[in-house]
Amino acid sequence: MADLVIANVRIVSPGHSVAPGSLLLSGGRIARIDSSTSPAIAPGAAVIDGRGALLTPGLIDLHTHGIGTHLYERGAEDLHAAAKLLPTFGTTCVLPTLYRVMTRSSLKLLEVMADALPTVRGVSMPGFHLEGPFLSLPGAGADTIPGDVELLKDVLSACRGRVLAMSISPDTPNIIPVIEHLCASGIVPFITHTHASVEQTEAAIAAGAAHATHFYNVFPIPEESEPGCRACGAVEAILADPRVTVDFICDGVHVPPVAIRAALAAKSYRGVVLITDSNIGAGLPPGEHATTWGFSVKVAAGDAARISTPGHPGYGLLAGSALTMDHGIRNLSRWLKLPLHELWAIGSANPARVVGLENKGAIRVGADADLVLWNDSLDVLKTWVAGEVVYERVGAA
Repeated sequence: MADLVIANVRIVSPGHSVAPGSLLLSGGRIARIDSSTSPAIAPGAAVIDGRGALLTPGLIDLHTHGIGTHLYERGAEDLHAAAKLLPTFGTTCVLPTLYRVMTRSSLKLLEVMADALPTVRGVSMPGFHLEGPFLSLPGAGADTIPGDVELLKDVLSACRGRVLAMSISPDTPNIIPVIEHLCASGIVPFITHTHASVEQTEAAIAAGAAHATHFYNVFPIPEESEPGCRACGAVEAILADPRVTVDFICDGVHVPPVAIRAALAAKSYRGVVLITDSNIGAGLPPGEHATTWGFSVKVAAGDAARISTPGHPGYGLLAGSALTMDHGIRNLSRWLKLPLHELWAIGSANPARVVGLENKGAIRVGADADLVLWNDSLDVLKTWVAGEVVYERVGAA
């Protein structure tokens, strides 16, 4: 791979600055950052003139079940197909999220999928996010079984060590040993799908569960203990603890923007992460689209995917998120009064830090050259993964 200079861009360093400059990419990494927009070019290096556009780290999605017509847990073919589509939305790294295949009967499928991850091209898939099965509330059909460390070991073994996160509920029986085993294995426990009390949530946090996923969604409001006395539960315990980070489905449907602003007030921009929780329908044009679940979903601008099959008991109800990461960033730019470098941290540096992806989500020497060029409307012009162009908008060259 020839060295590449991306010249004449506004470089966004998440959490730090936005400044004019140029980058040298070499061997799939960022080799040099130059404050000049017209740097000296080494012989043999290719050059791209960014024409003053915004250059950022690629977006990182920690919680996503699928994109377009592709559902990750169907198997390796869907992983490969999704990887070709994701860069069009500025996404360069995802944790494919599985939620109905964490049983002993699914171990062979997990092995096949885990073996496929290193062969994926077009986007980075460093590991899985397992949503369950040790959850207390089913939500969108996720499994709800008591904590079982032996099952956990079998599932992790089938995943070939390629699990970066697992969602759990603090009120699931026998969950503390599960959390402790995850932490000892270098896997980040995510809190979700819970009706936990403050005490149960604090116990899970103390054991090592320091992130909450699709926060506010499947976090029911506790019943009043006394008339007129607002009860506290998992949401309040999470907001009150500075160690715990949170992520949101930023589509304006699953969570009101005011909830995101409340989390920012409690935790600053460093404690908040953008996710999509996307499923079949995400990124598709408005209209009705078939799924593998026996019903169709309707995708409409400004809405999430909804069940659209007449006669279905869930007709008109949410059928998952249709959000893409670029749309989420655009939403946050409208809802939040944040400097651009802090806004971008929510979609890149912060998720990388939550799951320990040290070389992603940053623009610095030695970081992975997973980059996106954006126009002023925050539309994707060009996407690089490991220094290679994986998407280019027509007419953007």
